[in-house]
Amino acid sequence: MAVANSSPDAPKGTQAITRALDVLECFIDRNDLGITDLARESGLSASTVHRIVRALLARGYLEQDSANERYHLGRSAVVLGQAGRRKLGVDHALPILRRFSRETGESVNLGLLDHSHVVVALRVVSPQPLRFDQPVGSRIPVHCSSMGKALLAFDAPNGPTVLSELSLDGLTPNSITSVELLRTELDQVRRQGFSLDAEESILGVSCIGAPILDGTGRAVAAIAIQAPTARMTSNREELLQGRIIEVAAEIAQELHVDDAGITPTLPSRSQG
Repeated sequence: MAVANSSPDAPKGTQAITRALDVLECFIDRNDLGITDLARESGLSASTVHRIVRALLARGYLEQDSANERYHLGRSAVVLGQAGRRKLGVDHALPILRRFSRETGESVNLGLLDHSHVVVALRVVSPQPLRFDQPVGSRIPVHCSSMGKALLAFDAPNGPTVLSELSLDGLTPNSITSVELLRTELDQVRRQGFSLDAEESILGVSCIGAPILDGTGRAVAAIAIQAPTARMTSNREELLQGRIIEVAAEIAQELHVDDAGITPTLPSRSQG
């Protein structure tokens, strides 16, 4: 859910931009919304939303379904998103994630840190009927996410200055809601090299994460495997913990991660 975050301290003239972003962010989790939905999700009035939607339609960032008059992201938004992913360079990790997903039969994600949330940048969906899926662009609170814990533990950029900045809301009875408990958990993640989400964000779903490290040992991204808890037996979890560390290291090598960030290693002309 997007919430209007316009601030009275914002620079003059930015309110319209902020409101347009509030509307666009409503489509992160859903891609079929009407004016009433957008007003409720963004916290803006229906008349304001209508004006913004007309402008976004004109520039191709939204499109309207003529059958039901609801809206979805348009071609301009798709092109912009693809350009952003190319700039980050993470697309080159996709073949490795696909192979890992085929190997395990589970969903696999790659995420980046954005202060108090992890943003899903890449996803590979499990072929199994019972599966867990986080669409690209999904935002997950860091303290309830295996990727988030891996990123925090290994000092990823764009994170909180101190853990007390985080709002440790409990999404399930298993969520960590104490700064001290989170700090203890992150110490353990640093020691073992992987992180766990034991039904902390969604009941019935368990995840294992690992950081993608640069040459200084700092995380630039993280990956996670997600599965129904019923399939994540203790023996299987133990095997996957070591395997996901290997996969994260392989991605770091493929992306040529160093202390300057992510620089994709592209194939030479002789390799085709």
